Amino acid sequence: MAGEEEESRNKKETRIRSVSVFHLKNLSSACLSVLQGFRLLGILDVQNTTCAREAILHGAGGSLTAGLLHFLATSRVRRSFDVGFAGFMLTTLGSWFYCRMNNAKLRVQQRMIQGGIKNKVVYEGTTVDPTIKPGAESGPS
Repeated sequence: MAGEEEESRNKKETRIRSVSVFHLKNLSSACLSVLQGFRLLGILDVQNTTCAREAILHGAGGSLTAGLLHFLATSRVRRSFDVGFAGFMLTTLGSWFYCRMNNAKLRVQQRMIQGGIKNKVVYEGTTVDPTIKPGAESGPS
C-alpha cells in the first residue's frame, strides 16, 4: 500500500515538473518576442528601427485623410482606396526620410561638438590654447 502511494506521488511530481518546464519554455519564448519587438510584415522591426514607428503612424494618418477626402469628393470607393494607399506610401516614405535626415544632421552636429570639447580639454592651459589671446598677460602683476 505504501509503495503504491509513493509511486503515485512520484508520477504526480513528474507530471508537475514536465508541465512547469513546458510553461517555462513558453514563457521564455514570450519574453524573447517582447525583447525582439513588433515586426511589420516579418521584415521591419518597428520598435527597434529608428523613425519607423513615427513614419508608420504618420502614414496611417495620411492614408485615412487622403482616402476619406477623396471619397467625400468623388464617392468612388475603389479609387478612394487607391488614393488612400498612395497617401500611405507617400506619407510614410516622406516622414521616414525627413526623420532620417534630421537624425543624420544631429549626429554630424554632435560629432562637431564632441571634437570641440575634446580639443578644449587637450589644449586648455597650453600655449596653443585658442582661447588665450596673443599679447594678453597671463597673471596679475
